Order: sequence, then C-alpha cells, then structure tokens
Amino acid sequence: MRAAAILGLGSSTRDLRPFQIESTEWVIGLPAMPDELDAILVFGGDGTVHRHLRALVRLGLPVLVVPAGSGNDFARALGLLRVRDSLEVWRKFVSGSSNGRRIDLGLITPLAADSGAQHTAFDGPGRPPLHFEGAPARAVYFSCAAGVGLDGEISRRANTLPRWLRAHGGYALSLPSALSHFRPFLMKLSVAESSHPNEFFPRSQQQVTAAIFANTPVYGGGMKVAPRAKMDDGQLDACVIRDISKLKLLSVFPSVYFGRHLGIREVEYFSAASARVETETPLDVYADGEFVCRTPIEIGVANSCLHVIVPGQ
Repeated sequence: MRAAAILGLGSSTRDLRPFQIESTEWVIGLPAMPDELDAILVFGGDGTVHRHLRALVRLGLPVLVVPAGSGNDFARALGLLRVRDSLEVWRKFVSGSSNGRRIDLGLITPLAADSGAQHTAFDGPGRPPLHFEGAPARAVYFSCAAGVGLDGEISRRANTLPRWLRAHGGYALSLPSALSHFRPFLMKLSVAESSHPNEFFPRSQQQVTAAIFANTPVYGGGMKVAPRAKMDDGQLDACVIRDISKLKLLSVFPSVYFGRHLGIREVEYFSAASARVETETPLDVYADGEFVCRTPIEIGVANSCLHVIVPGQ
C-alpha cells in the first residue's frame, strides 16, 4: 500500500503517525501523477479539501478526509466526525475492505459576455441592461455548498477570525456584524433539469437575502441548510432566502442547525441539476467558505467525479 498525505493548515507529520500502518509507504504532498499510489489522505477542513479538489478529481484516486480543520462539514457529511473515525476507516481500507464511494461535486463557472449572448437580465422599465465583460474563467469545484449574498458576507468576515474561533461557531458569530451592514439584492435565477442540462428556464426575479446551493446537507459548521441534499443524485439543493426582516432572520437562525427553516415563509427550497445566478450588481460568490468569483455564475454538478473512502455500510 502506497499513499500520499496532504497536510492542511495546522496539521503536521505528527498527525500522520497513527495512520502509518505497517507495510504502508507514504508520500508527503500532492503527487503529480497517480502512478503506483493507492490512496490520498487529506488532513484538514473544508478549505483544505476545496483547494485541492481539481487535482483530486484529476488523479482519480480514493480520497480519505481526516477532519482536522476549523470547519469539517464535508467530512461530517461522509460520516467522519472525528479523527478516530477516519483512522478506523483507513485501517479497514488497508486491510482490503472496499469501503469506497463515488460522489458528486458542485461546479461553479463564472459567466462572461463572450461566452454567448450578453446578460441583460434586468432590463425592465427604468433599469438599464447589464453587460458583463471578460473571458470565461476556469470552473471551480466545491464539495459542500456555494452561496451568494449574506452568506458570502458572513464567510468573508468569518475568515478573518482566529482559527480556533472559526472552529467554534465562527459562522454564527459573524452573522450579527454581517447583517448590520447588509441589504437585500435583486437576483434573477434560472434553472435547468438533468434531462436538459443546457436549457435554462427563468424561475424567479426578486429581492433576495441569500441564495445557497448545496451538495451536502450541512455547511457553515454543522448547519443543516439543505437537509434533503444527497451527494450522488446529480442535483444541487437550493435554499433561497427572500427579503426578510433582520429581526426575524436573527430569531429563526438557530432553526437552520436542525433543518427546521424550510417551513419559514421567506425560504424557498428546491433541487435542480444546474442554475444561473445573475445579480443587479456583481456580488461575491463563496464556496466551502472560500472566495471563488463574482456573479453572474452558472452552477451545476459534476456527477460521480470524486472517489472517497467512507465508513462501511
């Protein structure tokens, strides 16, 4: 057995020692080629996983996530709540157990004027059409969720907190300050079904507080923002929070940790194979807690593109 270890921020070779089972050879760092490797272990949180997703998909090797970061929602979604869970799974894998699974990843593609027709979503009376310039950027994978609006502002603020504080409710702690300066925005949302992934149909154009597109049920430190999401159904679960009073948002926020927010009148929840998000002015897009790009974007699913090592069924 020969494996590679990716050590995220705060991790070291000391964290690798329990996994150095007899007869296993190790390479530190991401390999350029998958030759003669059997698996990759990622020691870190959602940010570490996010930054290496493109390479992990390209290599095609089984990946085991060891939850050692400030946010470990992807590991949690895979059933790996603690380091010892990953260690137990690793021992089974080394012994020959076929505890592997292929899952989907989300995919964000920034849109640009020269990728097709110019975007003129907001061309109603008294509102000039928008024209977005620039060449299409490379698509970005994400494992858990991507968000626009208040979600992005919270993520930006949470990323400035000390690492230990981010790991203990950083997202929730950043909500009040983010909300105090935030204003709802006009968003046009178009969606496509899996049977016709390239045909987008307008779904809504409205004032929105946040729009979150999830591949996993949890994100942001254990919040069940998409309690019905599955990682192998070829769909993203969208949670759109329409214009809502700040007081009400603060009062109902704890319900997100239990997945009970779907009954709130201002919350719209649905699944789609892909979507296009256009905003009146460009807004930041964050995924897995990391800045990706600005709107407009197309967001979809890369089906069964990542091979992960998980607890046995």
